[in-house]
Amino acid sequence: MVRTTRITPTTLVVLLMILAFVPARAFAQAGFRPSRTVQGYYKGQITPRWFGDNTHFWYRNDLSGKTKEFILVDAGQGTRGPAFDHQKLAAALSQAAGVEYKADQLPFDAIEFADGVKTVRFTVEQTTWACDLDSYACTKTDLGPIASSTSQSEESSRFGRGRGGSGRERSQSPDSPDGKWTAFLKDNNVFVRSKADSQEVQLSTDGAESNAYGMFSWAPDSKALVVWRIEPDDGKEVYLIESSPAGGGRAKFSKRPYSLPGDKFKTYELNLFDIETRKQIKPDVDKLELDWQVPRLQWKKDQRHFACEKADRGHQRFRVIEVDSHTGETRNLIDEKSETFIWTAHTENLALRLVNWLDKSDEIIYVSERDGWRHLYLVDAAKGEIRNQITEGEWVVRGIDLIDEDARQVWFHACGKNANEDPYFVHCYRINFDGSGLVALTEGNGTHSIQYSPDRRYLIDTYSRVDMAPVHELRRVSDGKLVCPLETADISELFSSGWTPPEVFVAKGRDGKTDIWGILCRPKDLDPSRKCPVIEQIYAGPQASYVPKRFSPSRQFASLTDLGFIVVQMDGMGTANRSKAFHDVCWKNLKDAGFPDRILWHQAVAKKYRYYEISRVGVYGNSAGGQNAAGAVLFHPEFYKAAVASCGCHDNRMDKASWNEQWMGYPVGPCYSECSNIDNAARLRGKLFLIVGEMDNNVPPESTMRFVDALIKAGKDFDLLVVPGAGHGMGGSYGQRRMQDFFVCHLLGADPPNRNAVDKN
Repeated sequence: MVRTTRITPTTLVVLLMILAFVPARAFAQAGFRPSRTVQGYYKGQITPRWFGDNTHFWYRNDLSGKTKEFILVDAGQGTRGPAFDHQKLAAALSQAAGVEYKADQLPFDAIEFADGVKTVRFTVEQTTWACDLDSYACTKTDLGPIASSTSQSEESSRFGRGRGGSGRERSQSPDSPDGKWTAFLKDNNVFVRSKADSQEVQLSTDGAESNAYGMFSWAPDSKALVVWRIEPDDGKEVYLIESSPAGGGRAKFSKRPYSLPGDKFKTYELNLFDIETRKQIKPDVDKLELDWQVPRLQWKKDQRHFACEKADRGHQRFRVIEVDSHTGETRNLIDEKSETFIWTAHTENLALRLVNWLDKSDEIIYVSERDGWRHLYLVDAAKGEIRNQITEGEWVVRGIDLIDEDARQVWFHACGKNANEDPYFVHCYRINFDGSGLVALTEGNGTHSIQYSPDRRYLIDTYSRVDMAPVHELRRVSDGKLVCPLETADISELFSSGWTPPEVFVAKGRDGKTDIWGILCRPKDLDPSRKCPVIEQIYAGPQASYVPKRFSPSRQFASLTDLGFIVVQMDGMGTANRSKAFHDVCWKNLKDAGFPDRILWHQAVAKKYRYYEISRVGVYGNSAGGQNAAGAVLFHPEFYKAAVASCGCHDNRMDKASWNEQWMGYPVGPCYSECSNIDNAARLRGKLFLIVGEMDNNVPPESTMRFVDALIKAGKDFDLLVVPGAGHGMGGSYGQRRMQDFFVCHLLGADPPNRNAVDKN
């Protein structure tokens, strides 16, 4: 007997609508395109070439149709215009060279001015020409080629350059600064050898193979030697098996040291040796426990005292400890404690060093969130106390760009200071050490990057938003005032091609007060009369914020929007670059991942746009985002219906200690289990697709496989893709395509193409 299924008219209509929603051409083009760049974007950046007395610069604009123009700016006069008459120069060069050239397609990319701005030189096919800009007569010269060069500006577009305040760190050289001694190790103990007569002197006797000395630091006056005695860690490792090596043959096994939360770290015991008396001193300083870092000493100007930084394990106490190298006496110059965490590890996304020693004074510029926001403090290192707070307010310092000790000023960038703006937008500032004289160097409503003139009198400010093309301005550094507008990027061809920018959307978070910022990317052919399923890209790692803020001509998430999905991204509570309270949500609570805020954000979008299908929301992420994505269908299955989790840190006890102890604390407590996807595998509802690269050298692959084991034991259904040879990512183009098919199946209810079918062509 053949069983038949009766399809009602209503069901048939729904099925036809779903299938119509995924046109065949979308599947045919469904290769991974994380962002598809569309042609037709001009004047997006400026590369200035300053010359003369640094009051003039030129730059080139590359324009539509492979045309270009050269622009000259007189910063002193505040004027901008063509660098020369392009028509006249093209005619003059055509006559002199015997070749016809067009004014908007001149055969060179770089120029050089001479005689002020009366003559311009350039190179065409190995010949250098000079053109008099009064007569427009072009003549050959004997000069070498005028080559394109990088900007002569002091580039600060990525910030963090020229921080200053490098201080007086001593190198690890075994030779004393006065050239009289060489320190060395023998039989796990400390010796010095006289360079005069090669006599060896033993300074320590308590070294052992399991607790040997190492890492020398001489006092600048050569009277004392600082040496750390190092007790090794447990040497625990993680393992990888490469199943399909390129050369074929047997699988390959590899291993490497890898500390997990709770593992024993290397410990460093501080020891001092008086070279003249041979006396050994053990200062009363707690041993430093460090995973992959090493201790760093800072000698003070008196050449007698030095300081070291100590972040207690668990990151709830941070100290700068001063030591007298003559007596071993100690005191705390900085001693900060927190009920949650002090952000000392994985600060790569900040152009900040917590402790910035000044070279010309006994002072420190210290970065702290002690008042609830990340700010700068001036510390008197002679007295061991904070002299004053340099920056303050409900905003966040993002990086130090320059410390000018002569002017006693800090140049920095920050976000959140301007009202009625996205609080993540970066602006640039200058302020005096005493907290007075704050000058905003940038102004426009957008996120900013700057390039200084070589003498730092002027800056070129470029700002944009995801929904606004870049604007370039010349500004004066002394007061931040506008000198003259330069360019606004031309995106008219982008719009003509059907390109649309992401929409910025803001909704209130779980407290009903805090704004949660995100973006929406829609299908090009969105039909507002039809419900559209939603996919959220998630990464909630507390070490940064992630929603794009700068303009991009690319089509964000094109590989998914082309299939008919709305794709969104937002930063919930627990991520960085807002208040300390906003950030603290992650403390011992990584499973939170900002989900209460994210769900409210989705609901607010659905309230505004009826086509936003709140009942069909999927989520995907990699690494910590993989942990988050899987957590969505474990801890919030009433909202998230399908998740793709790649290379996830599915249990914070199985990932690198330095990252996880920063947010989850030490010692390892119950919160680790509470946040574990593995321990909560039985909670799975909805659809889950796990991806892992067998050669992931970031998050150990066993994190995913242990999750798989727990899901199997809980009797759960899920999909799994193990990619041979793949590292820490979404599984390459194959993994990306499988992710797309997964969402098409479970959110659109359609069948992806049968790629195993026989090709009848």
